[in-house]
Amino acid sequence: MYLKHIFKIAYLLLISSFFYSCDKQSTDSETTSNVSNLPVADKDNGGIELPTGFGAVTVAESVGKARHLTVDNNGNIYIKLRKLENDKGVIVLADTTGDGKFDVKSGFADYVGTGVHLYNGYLYVSSDTSVYRYKLENSLVPEGAVPETIVSGFPTQRSHEAKSLAFDNAGHMYVNVGAPSNACMETARTPGSPGLDPCPQLEFQAGIWQFDANKPNQVHQVDGHRYATGIRNSVALEWNTSANSLYAVQHGRDQLSNLFSEFYNDEQSAELPSEEFLKISDGDDFGWPYCYYDHFQDKKILAPEYGGDGKKTGRCENVVPPILTFPAHWAPNDLLFYTGDMFPEKYKNGAFIAFHGSWNRGPYAQKGYSVVFVPFKDGMPSGEWEQFATGFAGADSVMSTSDAKHRPMGLAQGPDGSIYISDSVEGKIWRVLYYDEKLASLD
Repeated sequence: MYLKHIFKIAYLLLISSFFYSCDKQSTDSETTSNVSNLPVADKDNGGIELPTGFGAVTVAESVGKARHLTVDNNGNIYIKLRKLENDKGVIVLADTTGDGKFDVKSGFADYVGTGVHLYNGYLYVSSDTSVYRYKLENSLVPEGAVPETIVSGFPTQRSHEAKSLAFDNAGHMYVNVGAPSNACMETARTPGSPGLDPCPQLEFQAGIWQFDANKPNQVHQVDGHRYATGIRNSVALEWNTSANSLYAVQHGRDQLSNLFSEFYNDEQSAELPSEEFLKISDGDDFGWPYCYYDHFQDKKILAPEYGGDGKKTGRCENVVPPILTFPAHWAPNDLLFYTGDMFPEKYKNGAFIAFHGSWNRGPYAQKGYSVVFVPFKDGMPSGEWEQFATGFAGADSVMSTSDAKHRPMGLAQGPDGSIYISDSVEGKIWRVLYYDEKLASLD
C-alpha cells in the first residue's frame, strides 16, 4: 500500500511537470511572436537608459538641429529644423527596406522653426512668424513644396519665438505665442527693475491663440482668438483626445537671485520657480508675469517685479494653478499623450514630456535632459511622475548646455505605438519600443 501511494505521487508530479513545460513553451512562443517583427534594439539603446522591457533603435543620425517631429501612417518621419540643413527646413525620413533604419532622407521648405503636425491629410509647419500647410498626396515630399499660408503676422521676437502647434477634434488649431521677455520688466534683465503694469506683451503674446485649422490667410492679430493668457512660453503643447482638452507645460521665469538678491539666494534661484503642467480651458489666465509657482510653498507667489518678496501671494490668489509641477529650469519642450497599444497598460493615455535641459542653475549643475512619464486618469495626473528615458547628456554632471552630448527635444508616436525622440544637438533620432520584461531579462 505504501509503495502504491509513492508511485501515485510520482506520477502526478511527472504529469504536472509535463504540462508546466508545455505551458511555458507556449507562453515563450507567444512572447517571441509578439516581438519578432520588431527591429532589434541597439545594444546600448543608442546611448540612453530605459525601463525594463523597453529598447531603443537609433533610426537616424545627424539630420540637423531637430525640433519637433511627426510620423505618418506609413512610419515616415517629418522633422522641423532650427537651422537650415542643405537649405532645407523640413527633413523627411523613410525606411524602404523594413529593417527599422531610415535609408531615405529628403527635405523641403526654406525656413526654420519648431512646429510640425499632421492633420486631416495636411502637414502643418511653422516658422517663427507664420504657420503653413502642405497637401500630402502619395509622396514623401509635397508636390512643388509650395505651402498654403494658414496664419501670418505673429510678432517678430528674439526670444521664445517658437510656434508649437496642437489640433483639437473640431477643426481648431492652437499656437503658442511666447512672451519675448523674462518677466516684462521696464528694463529687461536689469537688477531691481520693476515690471510693466499692465504688461503690454499680454495683448498678443504670452499665451495660446486659437485659429480655424482649415482657413487660409488668417492674420494673428485680426483672426486669432486668445484662448489662454499668462503663459510665459509653452513649447510643449498638445491636445488630449481622451480628455478632450488642451494641455501645455510652461517654461518658468529665470534669474531670481541675479535680479532680486535681497529676496533670493543662488540656491533658491536654481530651484525656483516650478515648471508648470497646465490643463487649459478657454479664457484661463495662468498669471505670468505677475505670478510664478513655488512648489516648496505649494502656491502661486507674487513676482518681485510687482512687489513680491518670495512669500506674498497678493494678486495671484485666484490665478489658475497647475495640475502638476516639475523642478525649475528643466525646459519642457514637447508633450505627447500616449494612445498606442504597444506599451504596457499603465502608459495608456498618460503623458510623456521631453525636457530639453537647463542652462541657468549656476553655480550648481544643470538638470533635465530627459523624458519623463506622468500617469493619467480622467484627464488628470493619477500618480507621481517618473523618469522614462535618461542619459541623453552623456555625462553624470552637466555644468553647461555645451557639455550635453544630446538634448531631447521632440516626441512623436508611430503607427505601431512606438515613440520617437529627436535631439537638437546633432539631430539624432531614437525609436523607443516595448519588447517584453521576460525577454529583456534573458541573457
